[in-house]
Amino acid sequence: MGVLLLLSAGRGPRECAWALAQLLRRLTEAGTRRALTIEQVQLVPGDRPGTYRSALIRITGADADAFAASWTGTLCWQAPSPYRTSTGRKNWYVTAQPPQPDATPTPFAEADVDIVGCRTGGPGGQHRNKASTAVRATHRPSGLVVVVDEERRFSLNRAVALQLLRQRVEQGDEAARRAVSTARWRVHDDLVRGDPVRVERPEPQRPNRRGR
Repeated sequence: MGVLLLLSAGRGPRECAWALAQLLRRLTEAGTRRALTIEQVQLVPGDRPGTYRSALIRITGADADAFAASWTGTLCWQAPSPYRTSTGRKNWYVTAQPPQPDATPTPFAEADVDIVGCRTGGPGGQHRNKASTAVRATHRPSGLVVVVDEERRFSLNRAVALQLLRQRVEQGDEAARRAVSTARWRVHDDLVRGDPVRVERPEPQRPNRRGR
């Protein structure tokens, strides 16, 4: 299954998207050294090549939870801007948080639907009122209930009820997926600059001893 971690540059300048790419590379290298697998589930590119506004990754292996926790919070990439030589700022912040888990699809099977006949009032004549042709259908996994009395035959109302329940289950799943997407997007607004849990820097350049 693995541990999901969402890295976001928030609404910071393009340097933050650049910093995210550098931190993602550093995280992957650190995870590889600990025999962990880092899978890039979803990447949202920045406006410069090789940069990312956000990255959803999955970490699997022994102690994946502890490793993810050590990279959770505000992260700082400390280096001069590659785009603006005039700025003196060197700290570029990224947030890393466990994302809202994916919404689990609700299974739909006729075996999970309880169907009973019932009587309903309203237009339709004495036949409809006296005969139990209406259908009350309950989808047990979701708790959804529909009552259908559109047709004079029980079997037709049963078919309509099943179709309605299936549609409502699918609509509920879609609403749940939208809620997850919205919750994940809010991470972009939760970036707190300062007091990072980690500060990473580029590797120091080794002197060129060639020719000495």
